[in-house]
Amino acid sequence: MSAPELIRIVSRDSPMALAQVERVRTELAALHPHLRTEVVPVKTTGDKWMGDLSLVEGKGAFTKEVDAALLAGDADLAVHCVKDVPADRPLPAGTTFAAFLRRDDVRDALIHPGGRPLDRLPAGTRIGTSSVRRRAQLAASHPHLECVPMRGNANRRMEKLAAGDADALLLAVSGLERIGREDVITEVLSTEVMCPPIGAGILALQCREGDTDLIGTISTLGDPAAHREATAERMFLHVLQGHCNSPIAGYARSERGGELSLRACVFTPDGKTVLNAHEWAGRLDPATLGTSVAVALLRQGARELIDGIGH
Repeated sequence: MSAPELIRIVSRDSPMALAQVERVRTELAALHPHLRTEVVPVKTTGDKWMGDLSLVEGKGAFTKEVDAALLAGDADLAVHCVKDVPADRPLPAGTTFAAFLRRDDVRDALIHPGGRPLDRLPAGTRIGTSSVRRRAQLAASHPHLECVPMRGNANRRMEKLAAGDADALLLAVSGLERIGREDVITEVLSTEVMCPPIGAGILALQCREGDTDLIGTISTLGDPAAHREATAERMFLHVLQGHCNSPIAGYARSERGGELSLRACVFTPDGKTVLNAHEWAGRLDPATLGTSVAVALLRQGARELIDGIGH
């Protein structure tokens, strides 16, 4: 196997996505110092549309154009946030995941200009977020707070916060770290307070199936724990078959001894119904664990709950 001389890397053109590409380039350079890389930025439907994502592409709004560039031969490697890649359908025919990078922080962060933590925000505080997952959990735990729709990259949302469009924000810790803005974090919320989205904090590297030399090169960046966690979480979401307006959360965790667990939740948008499941793999492989947790929630009524939410 011989490493290619040049790898063209396609990604969304947002500041955060480009920062993610730089991480990939840095890790590639450390292992393959003679390899050249080139960035191919594209603007996705999800980046152009600032309204409700279910009105445009819904799932795949942040990946379709990236996948198209890969399939057309305009790029050799795609970088995705796993949470953006639809799990209810196969990857585009002819492509495969070559590696999952070591996982970053899965938690959410509160940004409040006055420095108040979540439990000290007064009634009526406007939280900027368009995430149905965050809105449902806030409705369940802090019903006195108000969520106001807010989309755009992290920098744009912070501009909107400064302009008074909201009183506070919820953003991913990993995203703020990637753009070097940890300084704005008021409080990092535990996963018990705010369960993360499926695939949080994991970057996936996608190649064409026939590019075996490239796949071999890229696979050296892979992290076994992230691979197991992503596999369990994506199988869970695949079995559950949620849609864009389904408040679904969950994360798998690899313990030091190699034991894998998966905790997951399904909510009604108003937060009044919360279904929980938490299982350890034991002898199960990651995909079987994901299936088992999904089945546990389906037995609790997750199918009826999800189908009862308009989309």
